[in-house]
This record gives sequence, structure tokens and C-alpha cells, in this order.
Amino acid sequence: LDNEELEQSRLPGFSALAEESRLAGLVKRQTPVLVILGNPPYSGHSSNVGEWIRGLIETYKQVDGKPLGERNQKWLQDDYVKFLRFAQWKIEQAGCGVVGMITNHSYLDNPTFRGMRQSLMRTFDDIYILDLHGNSLKKEICHDGSPDKNVFDIRQGVAIAFFVKRRPARAGGGADAKAEAAVRHAELHGTREAKCAWLDAHDAAGTRWRKLEPRSGSYLFIRRDETSMRRYERYPAMPAIFPVNSVGIVTARDSLTIHWKPEDVWSTVTVFSKMEPELARRGYGLGKDTRDWQVTLAQRDILDSGPARDRVTPVLYRPFDMRHTYYTGRTRGFICRPRAEVMRHMLAGENLALCVGRQGQVVGAGEWSLCFCSNMIEDLNLFYRGGNVNFPLYLYPEPGQPKKDKAGVGRYVAMMLFETKERYGARRPNLDAAVVDALSAAYGKAPAPEDIFRYVYAVLYAPAYRKKYAEFLKSDFPRIPFTSDAKVFMRLATLGAKMISLHLLQSPELDPPACRFEGEGDGRVGKDRKAGLRYDAKDSRVYVNGAQHFAPVPEAVWTYQVGGYQVCEKWLKDRKGRRLEVEDIRAYCRIVTALGRTVELQNEIDAVYPDAEKQTVSVSL
Repeated sequence: LDNEELEQSRLPGFSALAEESRLAGLVKRQTPVLVILGNPPYSGHSSNVGEWIRGLIETYKQVDGKPLGERNQKWLQDDYVKFLRFAQWKIEQAGCGVVGMITNHSYLDNPTFRGMRQSLMRTFDDIYILDLHGNSLKKEICHDGSPDKNVFDIRQGVAIAFFVKRRPARAGGGADAKAEAAVRHAELHGTREAKCAWLDAHDAAGTRWRKLEPRSGSYLFIRRDETSMRRYERYPAMPAIFPVNSVGIVTARDSLTIHWKPEDVWSTVTVFSKMEPELARRGYGLGKDTRDWQVTLAQRDILDSGPARDRVTPVLYRPFDMRHTYYTGRTRGFICRPRAEVMRHMLAGENLALCVGRQGQVVGAGEWSLCFCSNMIEDLNLFYRGGNVNFPLYLYPEPGQPKKDKAGVGRYVAMMLFETKERYGARRPNLDAAVVDALSAAYGKAPAPEDIFRYVYAVLYAPAYRKKYAEFLKSDFPRIPFTSDAKVFMRLATLGAKMISLHLLQSPELDPPACRFEGEGDGRVGKDRKAGLRYDAKDSRVYVNGAQHFAPVPEAVWTYQVGGYQVCEKWLKDRKGRRLEVEDIRAYCRIVTALGRTVELQNEIDAVYPDAEKQTVSVSL
């Protein structure tokens, strides 16, 4: 995918490569290729980093004439995307032609690819998409509930696509040109054998295609209930309600940066920061340096910040699972991407954050569950397969500018993060003014920021909401229907407050817990299948080893998921081989109690939620 030719060389063998490069260049630039076929590599870490192809990809970073606004656009650099972009460019040069490729199917509905989808619609006249599914990463299933299998020995789902250009480029093909391509869609679920047999027996003409009408903004290449979607899209999305947000922190080296106890973190940073880099690398099993995380940069970050004990801070690592880390706020330091522009608000004073995932499809076909809350910084991988986005309730004023040393490196980077809110001054709600104004007009007065937060949390935990909008929650941030009835708003906000208190493990309903730890033993979570972690549905027991168990743990609680994780299993699974201490046992009993009460509260929320959608507030954003 490099459009530059290799120069001739006197080294043996290089002249042949240079000649091959010259001939390939002629094909790329001059030969009118009319058909391009292939199964390009699917590689998020592309080795095709030439300036020419990266320049072509810039076309995909615009949608409706505006920037995508995506913070993380790395998936547009995947090899298969670049090969599709090259094929598109080549057919544009010829004026007509056909592209037929089987690729990763992520581009069909992922929001990051909406500019790509629009661009393809503008270039081609007919687009045929045959989604073969088979994505084990998303835990895709067939209509009968059985696992959906891939046609290849890979975990990533795939799709066959035909792009047909029948005529020269349309006049006025600029940013405002109408996307006119006819997009047709079909899909296959089932076993590999069944899919291959179907493919062998059918061609494009004999396939029952369904015509899609991709809408401006998203340009989805999948089927959607357009009536429901139009209603749903009238509601404000999470980033529009809480404008300041970011994904969770990325450590890049969890084994070094994340620990069970504060003293473990402090011991690690004080020792690690003083070691010879290569010795530290081997001692902590850190592997090779990358562009974004390097041993020397991590050590310098610690030394520049003190080290200071008050930089040891809790981090929500997984649902209900608090760990500890050392946080300075400096990018490419001890923590690879600390997201200080948002996380500082979680450290500056009392605060709450909604933790929401953007793409529900990544955790499988079960009920959407990418929602939790936090009063501390969180990890990107709070949810299964990552993607946690932090929406803080309050914003604190910017701290003073950090001092600089002679090398221009922030010696006291983010030093103000840990000072109190009194030092910063008044905080302000992270709420869009249009949302607050619309609710104020509907209710006669502005609701408290906390009540808006609580209302949103209740809606996101309403089973009726999750079921009704399941298709839309798969591919983008949730949208929130705000009721125009002040009483309904407060009823849901009150239930949301109870749910938040449970999930922060602060609710008085957790004491005494509804679960006990029983049996004689050392409290170690076993690794062996027979004498390790298992669930006994008959007796409602969770065994951590052959002799000790938690009980009662109802099956609905044992299977309950948050963010794609089965919480009761995940929490203990991450502690295999460890001895549960008294605080661990108490925490697990309270988690079981909180989840049991969560199920009950969800039923209470569902009794109120339908009233919220009877009449909603219109928000002009």
C-alpha cells in the first residue's frame, strides 16, 4: 500500500525488488483496473504506515462535512480498512468497476467507521453486504440460542461486500453531496458447515437482499427498526448530557501499576523508581518498551512527583472491585494514559461518575449491562473488552500551571490534583445548559444535578428500557428519555439514588449482609477444578475451595452481569490462589447483598419507567 517506488540498489537481490516495485507502481497509478478481489489482512496494528495510504484514510475521518469527533480513531488504520480505501481509490481512477472483499465486519455499524460508510456510498452506486457474523468476541448467537460459528478459524466476525461503480463520478461530489448508493443487506447465522454450504449454493442474483436506507450521521450498513430509531434519536445522548468525559485510565502494565493494597503500591514505586532500567524490566516482567510506555519514562514520572505517598489512590478496576495505583496525571508516565483532563475531577473533591460503555455488542447477545457508577478514577477495562467511558457529575476549576525543570519536563505534574475542593473553589455541574433549561421549563424549577444523575442511572437500569432499545444500545452511547412529569422524574431519581448507594457499597441495606462465609479452612480461593471456585445451584452456595463457601447466593445473583462480567464469579476468579482476608469476605458478602437488592430495585424501576416515556421533554442541542 505504499505508492512510492524502491530505489535501485547495488545490493544483491534488491534490483529485482526495485523492478517489482516499479511495475506495481505502474499498476497503481496507470493501469485501469476494473475488478479488485481479496481477503485483506485484519490487523489493528498495521504495518502499512506509508504517508500516501494514511493520507487517503483522512477521507474517512469526516462525516457530513464535519470531523468525526472520535478521540480514538486507531481502528481506521486497520489493514483491511486501508485495502478497502485503496480499492475505492483505484476504482475511482478507472471511473467504474467492482470491488469484492471478505473482511472484518466491524465497519458495518461501529461509529468510528461512519465516515468510511458515507465515503463508500458516495463513490459507489450499489453496495451489497452479506454479514457472515461468527464473532466469538461478541459472543454472537443464532436465533435458537446456539453459538454462531465463524467461516474461518478466527474470533473476529466477517462479512462479504460487493461495491459496484457503474458510471463516472457524480457532479458536485463534495462534502455536501447526497449519498445515493443503493445499499442491500443479507446475513447468515449458524454453523460453519451450514454457512459454507449456503455460500456454495448461492450467488448474488439468488440472494434475498433487503434494501437499507442508511441515515445521515450514522450511515449504518445493518438492519434497524427505522420507526423506533427515529423516536430514540430524539433523546439526548450521554455525551450531550454530560459534555466532559473520557475513557478510563490505560495503565499498559497492570502487573506493575495495579495492586491490592495501598502499601503494595507504595512499596513497588519506591523500589521500581530506583532500579536500573533493564533490571526493572526483568524484575517486573515488563516486556519491551513501546511508543506510549517506557521504563525510563515511568521511573522519571515517579521521581518527578516525589515520590509522594498521597499519590497512591484507589481505582475502580472491575465492577465492585477496588484496587490501588500511583497516579500523577502525566501521560506516558507510570500510567500510560491517565486521562487527567477528566480524572482530575474525580480526585479534586467529592464526586460521582457514570461509567458507560459505547458499544454493547462487544459483550455478547445478552441484556445490555455497560453501566456502573464510581466515586474514584476507573480503569478502561472496567467492562468486558474495555470501553468504559467516565462521565463525571461535577467539574472542579483548573489547577495552577505546573512548574518546569530545566529539561522542560513537569516536575510537579498534576501536583494540584490531590488538594481539596476548598483550594480549587466552587465546583460546577458537568451538565449541558440546554438539558437543564429544558427540565427547568418542564418542572417549574431546575432539578438538582444529583437528581439528574440519579434519574439517568435509574433509566439505564430499567429492564424495559434495555429491552426496548437493545438494538441501538449495541452500537453507540445510550440516549435518555427525560420525562416531562416532575413526579415521575423524582420517583425514578429516588430509585436511582438507592441503586447508586448499593453499587458504591454505601447503602445501609447492606448491613447486616444477606450472605455468610461458612466452613473450615484457610480461605484460599482454589485453582483446581474439583476443589476450586464453583457454584452449587441446589444449595445456593459459591464454593471457593473444597471446604468453604458463601451462602446463600441465589442463582439470579450468581449469574447477574455488569459490563459483560458475571460479577460474583469474576470477583473471586480474579483472586484465585489468594487467601481471602476478613475485609475480602465482608466485601463479597456485601456485593452479593447489593446484587440481590439490585434485582429487586430493577423491578421497582420497571413499574415506573413506562410513565417516563408517555410524555418526554424535547431538548434542543
